[in-house]
Amino acid sequence: MAQPQRRRRYFVMMGICIALFVLAWGVVRLWSIPAAIAMCVVAMAIPPFAAIVANRRDRDDKWWDQ
Repeated sequence: MAQPQRRRRYFVMMGICIALFVLAWGVVRLWSIPAAIAMCVVAMAIPPFAAIVANRRDRDDKWWDQ
């Protein structure tokens, strides 16, 4: 996978993270505080996985060897 694809996946995952936070405390908390907290817990778990996806090495990557 080329670097632009990794970057795109990273930004999509971080966009989902931000959307979960905003929706949790802007909309969902009006109906259910536990559901909003659960959404935030899920959103907290996304950034480490996004960093792993963004830094994964592929077989054809040469920039790791420099």
